[in-house]
Amino acid sequence: MADRKLRIMVAKPGLDGHDRGARVLARCFRDAGFEVIYTGCHQTPEQIAASAVQEDVDVVGLSCLSGAHRYLFPRVVELLKEADADDITVIGGGVIPDHDFQMLYDAGIKAVFTPGSTLDSIVQWINDNIKIQ
Repeated sequence: MADRKLRIMVAKPGLDGHDRGARVLARCFRDAGFEVIYTGCHQTPEQIAASAVQEDVDVVGLSCLSGAHRYLFPRVVELLKEADADDITVIGGGVIPDHDFQMLYDAGIKAVFTPGSTLDSIVQWINDNIKIQ
């Protein structure tokens, strides 16, 4: 089914209520031709993983500004694996210190984008790395 659009979910895990960046990304992804599902704020990793499976997305983009990325991002990956949905790529963004990148990569996060990342570079990474099955 090569004619379908790439499906990407933008999610805000945890108690972080700062969603302006996530909304900008969701619109950017839509404008890039992706089908976008935005879950809104205050989602648990369990809610995000369940929604990703239910919506049959190709990518989950997590946004976290609260500092809880060290727990929340890996937990989403873990729950997707438990649901036999580890074919869903998880990427993350937000205020994430450089020294946390490797831990996130080791936990299964495929890319990390921080303030200063351009919207074009994020879309380009997705286009270069995500292939619709």
